[in-house]
Amino acid sequence: MHVEPEKINSILATDCGSTTTKAILIEKRGEEYRLIVRGEAPTTVEAPAEDVTKGVLNAVTEVEELSGRKFLKDNLIITPQQGNIGADIYISTSSAGGGLQMMVAGVVKSMTAESAARAALGAGAIVMDVIASNDGRLPHEEIERIRHLRPDMILLSGGIDGGTTSHVVELAELIGAANPRPRLGIGYNLPVIYAGNKDARSTIVETLGKKTALDIVDNLRPVLERENLLPAREKIHDLFMEHVMAQAPGYNKLMSWVDVPIMPTPGAVGEIIKTIAELEEMQVVGVDIGGATTDVFSVFSKIFNRTVSANLGMSYSISNVFAEASLENVMRWVPFHMEEKDLRNRVKNKMIRPTTIPQMLEELVFEQAIAKEALRLAFIQHKEFAVGLKGVQKQRTISDAFDQTSSGETLVDMMELDLLVGSGGVLSHAPRRNQAAMMLIDAFLPEGITILAVDSIFMMPQLGVLSKVHSKAAMEVFDKDCLIRLGTCVAPVGKSKPGKDCLHYKITYPDGKVKEDTAHYGEMKLYPLEVGQRAQLHLEPVRGFNVGAGKGKVREGTAIGGVVGIIIDCRGRQPFEVPTDPHKRVEKLQEWMKAINAYPEELYSIGT
Repeated sequence: MHVEPEKINSILATDCGSTTTKAILIEKRGEEYRLIVRGEAPTTVEAPAEDVTKGVLNAVTEVEELSGRKFLKDNLIITPQQGNIGADIYISTSSAGGGLQMMVAGVVKSMTAESAARAALGAGAIVMDVIASNDGRLPHEEIERIRHLRPDMILLSGGIDGGTTSHVVELAELIGAANPRPRLGIGYNLPVIYAGNKDARSTIVETLGKKTALDIVDNLRPVLERENLLPAREKIHDLFMEHVMAQAPGYNKLMSWVDVPIMPTPGAVGEIIKTIAELEEMQVVGVDIGGATTDVFSVFSKIFNRTVSANLGMSYSISNVFAEASLENVMRWVPFHMEEKDLRNRVKNKMIRPTTIPQMLEELVFEQAIAKEALRLAFIQHKEFAVGLKGVQKQRTISDAFDQTSSGETLVDMMELDLLVGSGGVLSHAPRRNQAAMMLIDAFLPEGITILAVDSIFMMPQLGVLSKVHSKAAMEVFDKDCLIRLGTCVAPVGKSKPGKDCLHYKITYPDGKVKEDTAHYGEMKLYPLEVGQRAQLHLEPVRGFNVGAGKGKVREGTAIGGVVGIIIDCRGRQPFEVPTDPHKRVEKLQEWMKAINAYPEELYSIGT
């Protein structure tokens, strides 16, 4: 069904998560689209219901009750709208049933295999493993690994067009020998997408055509210097609908209700991040921190990347965060003294009771300390993955002779970053928005001038799929109802001694009032600037510090207002350091937290 965007006045959208199904109603009010109501219900993909549509109907029933309008008739969603009944379109995303789980295979681990992983991640998949000819594993180990993991589908790539075919054919033979059974559904063959050297296609068909459900798309790396990920991503989406979704309980019914294909939830969040970057001509980083995984999205120089840190989350994976980050790194964010035994008990308690939320102030601070480390580690993984093409010869100048990282450089440039968006319970539901701002700043260490925001009630997935149908409606709701603007962070890059001058600045408010001041190294300051307001910034870093125009050079800029305001962060970058002495650490953390009004006063008497 195709509906002209200008004829759409009401949109019903759901997101079927692993535990909760969320439904939202968007309507055109005057000349703009706005969120009207939101409902939610437990997801029903598992026993006893074993029908995903039951949870959808329950969530939509709540929307009916809250809006006073009817959307259901005979357990079906009414589309298009008739008078005051139904909605013009119904759309949905899903990560129920564990989402989309894939394996990718490529000839060279740092080249075609990495391109294949980028294609899968960009389509919203969790990449379970990457198999490559040079990954150091023996053939029988790789065969055993494929059989053991039972992915939803495999993406196979390798070789530039016209190059050698033997290596990619060997990978196909491994997949054929493993003859893996798909995770969902017994009576069909595993989908395999071939996106490698076109000269090997006939041999690939001979090897895998009868054992798997084989699809062939254009090469991911037709030449060494260029990636072509779109055909593979689109095919992954199609197969996700045809095979993976079709096997999950109730999805066939849900697929018949929607007006556009269901998208994997992370793929849909990626779509809204891409849409913002494109329409606003911005460099954007988005993060979604969940109970089990943390997804990071970025758009730099119009190149989109997504990574999934499958072992970094706030409930089921909290022990992994603690183990990977180390005790010292978690404790450096805790502004009071705490026994190691008590700390470890709290982590274990959260792991075995993943749905609990903090009841006491110190529990909240401790949970947010772990969140900072989960976000930091996920972002490190993202920067390592979001790189320029490896294996490509660059034209080099004499200055490059001293720089040995000419290919595979990260695309993430924090000084160029315009907007940092956070999503997920620990960020969206922080009791004070100042806490969310502090978590984002401490974890991502933005540089120069950066706008900070959080997703208010996690509707980015629904807006992502809506952006494919009606980008204007998606962006209006995103801007007015989804995005909570926290404010602007100003952070000079450099290193000095505590207390030394770092940044002279002038803030010119919309009413003409001017605030001039100097921030010292190791200091944070907060200035009010309300949502919807803009202030002009005149920034003069001292010698050795950079705010985006070069070391010691003046930068003019604009601060966007928010519920927190303008945060001046002169704690240094490259490196950013928290005092290691416990007493000095507590003193410094409390000073920073008080400076940006993150916590109530009683926090600072805990442990004294």
